[in-house]
Amino acid sequence: MGFLEWRGVGMDFKGTHALDGFSLSADEGEVLGILGPSGSGKSTLLRITAGLETATSGQVVLHRRDLAGVPPHRRDFGLMFQDFCLFPHLSVEGNVGFGLRMKGWSRLRRMQRVAEMLRLVRLQGFGRRDVLSLSGGEQQRVALARSLAPSPRLLMLDEPLGSLDTALRGRLLPELAEILGEVGVTVLYVTHDHQEAMTVCGRIALLNRGKLAQAGSPRKLIGSPANVFVASFLGLGAMVPGVLRRTAEKWTFKTEIGTVALIGGNGPSSASGVNRNWRLLIRPQAVRFTRRQGLVRVLARVSGGMVRPGGTFARITLTGRDGSEHEVECALPDADSDAGPTLPRQGVRPVWIDPRGCRALPDES
Repeated sequence: MGFLEWRGVGMDFKGTHALDGFSLSADEGEVLGILGPSGSGKSTLLRITAGLETATSGQVVLHRRDLAGVPPHRRDFGLMFQDFCLFPHLSVEGNVGFGLRMKGWSRLRRMQRVAEMLRLVRLQGFGRRDVLSLSGGEQQRVALARSLAPSPRLLMLDEPLGSLDTALRGRLLPELAEILGEVGVTVLYVTHDHQEAMTVCGRIALLNRGKLAQAGSPRKLIGSPANVFVASFLGLGAMVPGVLRRTAEKWTFKTEIGTVALIGGNGPSSASGVNRNWRLLIRPQAVRFTRRQGLVRVLARVSGGMVRPGGTFARITLTGRDGSEHEVECALPDADSDAGPTLPRQGVRPVWIDPRGCRALPDES
């Protein structure tokens, strides 16, 4: 039994299921990511947990206590929104200490706690600054410090970096992950950005149309996606339709680009799933430009490439015999030369698919 539990939580808006039987638990001290596209139910789940909305079915349980009927201010939760909601007429220390003042903390105790929180978010010496004079990243840290100051039992962050530009978000992410790790509070981190969730969160719950698509560590979601939605949302590779078959104790996946023998646990767990709709996930690392034994030959169009700080990438379009096209961006090993990495020549050419980088996934759309 977890510290926080959702038991069959449902929420209907005019006949639409914003949440549909959501069940999961969060451990104490865990940073749990609530991830999904717009309209998947992330913010609805957060608002129900905070007590700002009432679920139409199910329970939210904290320390074995059903929170139904407990008003938001009695739940002792911290909540931080995307726009920070700082008070412009108060200084940094006034904003951070606002909740403490509402709780009746003495001035001395309040100032000690504010100083502690400003050290935590790396804003020592900013206490008397006007919040409107701060950068977006500094305002974000003030809002985080204000949420953490009352020592909430649960901290809920709703798209906390959503209003920041890409460059600033990239700089703040590792720092935010470090701060949340230091404070040790249980965190619900809502975001639509899977890279953000994987940087900050130890475990992720991925939602799709109000339902839990999969929950697990970032490694689990990337290594063993549960279905086509999970793999597509995380951008794990090309998704190629075809026919799944079981022959001679072996799974094969026949597609218009070729037939791939599935290795190890990359096929269904039982024969009962053969009649479902399936797609073949071809991961970028499965695409090879040189022939090797055991690989599947495929015609592909190389349409370009790019060199990034993280490596060299080629854009590949796998071409089926029926004219279908399936795009995948694959990483290339750096060439051992002073000239650096070399992009493959453009145009139609054969490439080879490594079955070890392929996985059959149910298409539940």
